[in-house]
Parts: sequence; C-alpha cells; structure tokens
Amino acid sequence: MTQARKETRPGLIQAMIDAFGQADLRWKILLTLGLLVVFRFVAHVPVPGADAEAMSQLLEQGQGLGPLLGMVNLFSGGAMRQVSVAAMGVYPYITAVIIMQLLVPVIPRLQAIAREGEAGTAKINQYTHWLTVPLAALSAYGNLMVLQGYGVVSNVGLSGPNLLPTAAMVLAMTAGTMFLVWLGELITEYGIGNGVSLIIFGGIVCTLPDMIGRGYIARGNMGGLIIFLLFALVVVVTIVIFTEAHRRIPVQYARSLFRGGRMYRQSGSTHIPMRVNSSGMIPLIFAMALIMFPGVIASFFASPPGQDPNFANSIQNLFATTSWFYWGAFFFLAVGFTFFYSMIIFQQQNLAETLQRQGAFVPGIRPGKATDQFLNRVLTRITWGGALFLGVIAVSPFIIQNISNIQVLVLPAIGLLIVVGVALDTMRQLEAQLLMRRYEGFLK
Repeated sequence: MTQARKETRPGLIQAMIDAFGQADLRWKILLTLGLLVVFRFVAHVPVPGADAEAMSQLLEQGQGLGPLLGMVNLFSGGAMRQVSVAAMGVYPYITAVIIMQLLVPVIPRLQAIAREGEAGTAKINQYTHWLTVPLAALSAYGNLMVLQGYGVVSNVGLSGPNLLPTAAMVLAMTAGTMFLVWLGELITEYGIGNGVSLIIFGGIVCTLPDMIGRGYIARGNMGGLIIFLLFALVVVVTIVIFTEAHRRIPVQYARSLFRGGRMYRQSGSTHIPMRVNSSGMIPLIFAMALIMFPGVIASFFASPPGQDPNFANSIQNLFATTSWFYWGAFFFLAVGFTFFYSMIIFQQQNLAETLQRQGAFVPGIRPGKATDQFLNRVLTRITWGGALFLGVIAVSPFIIQNISNIQVLVLPAIGLLIVVGVALDTMRQLEAQLLMRRYEGFLK
C-alpha cells in the first residue's frame, strides 16, 4: 500500500521527499534556505541617514534615473528601495565577472592562466574577487553622489566634514556587497545550486508579494488582468523552451589501449550540446545599461518642470520607458549583444583545439581549423534564434502592458529570465544529487 501511494505521487514531490530523507541532502537544502534568509535580513539594514521614502518616489519615475535604479533594485531584491547596505546586491561582482571574461581573450597572460585547468580557474576567480572591491566602492560612491541630488542621502563628499560620513557609507555598502558574494560562495560550496545566482533569485522572488498586491489593485480591469497573466505564462514557457534548447553536434573519438604488449584502438561517439541561448541574460544587462545611459545623462541637464524644455528634455523623453524608440533600440541592442557575447564565450572555450587534443573529430569535418569554422557557422545560425528570443523577451513588458492596458503591473523580463534559469539549474543539480544516490530523477 505504501509503495502504491509512493508511485502515484508526482515526480517533483517524491524527489523532495527523497532529498529530505537523506541527511546530507537535507543539510544542503536547509543551509541554502538559511543563507537566503540571512541575505533578506541584510537587505533591510539601512545606510545611516538615508530617506527611503524619497527613494521610493525616485524609483516610480518612468524616465531619467528611475529605470536604472529600478534595474539595480531588481538585482538587489528590493534593497535599493530600502537604501540598504546591500543596495548594490551582487551587481559589482557580476560586472567584475563580465570584465574578466572580456579581458581573458585579449590579454595573453590571462589566456595562459585560463588554460592551466582548475588552478587557472581558481586564479581567475581570485582576480575577479579583487576587482569586485574597487568596483563596489566606486559604484557605492557614485550612487551616493547621484542620490544626494535627489534628497535621498546627504553629507556626501570627499572634503571637510563630509569625508568621514561618506567613507562610512561607502565602506558599509562595499562590505554589504562582499558579504552577499561570500554568502553566495558558501551556498555554491556547501548548498544546492549556484550561490550568486540564488542570491539574485531570492531577491527577485521577494518582489512577488508586491506584484500580487498590484494585481489586486488592477482587479477592476479583470479582462486586462487575465490577458496579462496569460501573456506572463506564455513568456515563462518560452523562456523554459529557449533556455533548454540546444543543437547536438556529433563527435567521434578513438582511444588507444595497450594490453598484453599490443595496442588496440577503441572508437566511441558522443555529442557537443550547443545552446541556442548560450549567453544567458548578460546581453540584456548590456543593452539595458546602454539604452538607459543617454536618458540618465540628459536628466542632469534637463530644465525642471514649469520651464521651457531644452534639448536635454527631448533626449530624456526619447529615452523614457514609455517611448517606442526606447524599446525598439532595446530590441536591436539585445540582438547585437547576444551575438557579441556568444562569440566571445565560444572563442574562450577553444572547442576545436580541445577536440583535436583529445583525438576527437566531427564526422565529415577535418580536425583543426576546418572544425573551428564549422562550429562557428553552426553557432552563428543557432544564435539567431537566441538573439531574437532575447530581443522579444526584452520588449515583452512594453508589449504586454499596452495590450492588457494595465499600468500598475510590469512584467520584469530580465527577472523572469533569471528566475527560470536559476530554477532549472538548481533542479538539475538536485536531480544529479539524487541520481548519485540511485534515486529516480524528476526531470524527464
């Protein structure tokens, strides 16, 4: 009877029961959840003297600095709205990772380090952590200087009586970022899933209650709310499909074995899974940062309300989040950066060289340069699908908002992409842990 009930349970539920039945897996899951709770506590520790109400009003703006701070607020899990010591989240660390990925193919010394296997990877990670500290400090100081102009903080400066308060705020925000990175590394090493990604995931998920509340406010437009929810479901399903989509490149290899004084050749076959969206959410971050930059700069030179608008006001309106030009440019930038970043990542992998070194080859393709050219052609073709997918995901909030006519709800495209990607990755890792212990997996 017990076995019959067990067989009727859904795979995911049974997998969670099996996971909690194992002491080591239960410890990993509880540790992960506990560290995420610590992150949420830190996100509510405010910077001294900050005005959270002024920050909330600034985030509600649809142009100028509002959208940029909204993106940072998304990555920090609402900590920017609270003007918390964790207001920058792990964004400086992500920036450092991207910078290192771009520098490795350019600097020969870094290329040599990256080819040293695990030791080289550890060294690159160490450089990334060192780079995160000055990036976090500069970002904290820049944010404080900008926020001072909007009345969110005060006494910011590097001279006179403002020096010590500024240093304290910058150190607090830098320490908050590095503490979150440390929590993420603890999760990666001792818990389940990628820690830094889970930190971002936890922050985004924590904004769901606010979205539900906004949906309750929009219940007067029930038809629009239903359309909004249907489009949201379609977006989530599309993200899952394109996140998992890949093309398998067949690979054959031959191994030589010495046995009894004779050499025997063994052949085998496998495949290289080339993902349609190999660049993840990074192109959207590049595109959003670039498309927001002109509007942010123009906001510092625009005439205040009540005065005659100048050229800066026109630029600010052109790059407002309500402008068709803004979303059109966002789409094309997302497509362009997808190709750019995918090619960089592919070049770092050196697949053709690795296959040749291991005695493997693609059937019908000569090893070496011909294989590299073939893989580049395949990558270019499938990246078109990933690039158009990211472009559509980028503009989906604007499309859904106009079709449903609901203005109080915004579907965060980057947030959904992160949430779905991290959820799938964590589920895969949990399934791998179960399969290692001879339990049936739940991902079919």
